[in-house]
Amino acid sequence: MSIAIVTGANRGLGFAAAEALAKKNYEVVFAARKTEELEKKLAPLKKEGLKVQALTLDVSDENSIKNFVKDITAKFSRLDVLVNNAGIFIDNEDLPIAEKILKTFKTNTLGPFLLTESLWPLLQKSSAARVVNVSSGMGQLSDMGGGSPSYRISKTALNTVTKLFSSQAGENILVNSVCPGWVKTEMGGSGATRTLEQGISGIIWAATLPNDGPNGSFFRDGKKREW
Repeated sequence: MSIAIVTGANRGLGFAAAEALAKKNYEVVFAARKTEELEKKLAPLKKEGLKVQALTLDVSDENSIKNFVKDITAKFSRLDVLVNNAGIFIDNEDLPIAEKILKTFKTNTLGPFLLTESLWPLLQKSSAARVVNVSSGMGQLSDMGGGSPSYRISKTALNTVTKLFSSQAGENILVNSVCPGWVKTEMGGSGATRTLEQGISGIIWAATLPNDGPNGSFFRDGKKREW
């Protein structure tokens, strides 16, 4: 059975993507900052016979990342899928701009970088590992708009993280960025134009690519986008 980790898996895109992978016969670690409520949400999936578990992870906290990786390394001898989904959007909060940029960068960019780097040895032990960085069209330099500087900068930088790791991936690891679009989640809001199912379709596609699939690119719904 293939092993997958999805961060920010307590709700929204993260939970939906992790559930979808579990239903595709992956053993899935639902990683989230708070796992008490998540455990309750996993109970029905476990009753279905799905291999799912919750583990505490705050990607903005280096010690939390270290403890998480220690737990994962003790549990598994390899890792087949890593979905870096955890993220925040705080541009509309009443905070100094420097604070918003740094806080957003720490969660949306530095966290995925440190986690991927720390789990890289386990990914290398897989015969077909996939890393999916959940990015955004708001981070596209080729179509950059105004507003939301913290979020935009963090997602542009996350695309750089994708390129960095894809360049050292080797034959057995594929690393790609995915734009889910504007999805009806707690972050996206009720005015969003896409359903959860539509939002996760590209994530699942990138997480289950064949061995001859693309590496080091940016996609939405399986279609390549410009950086």
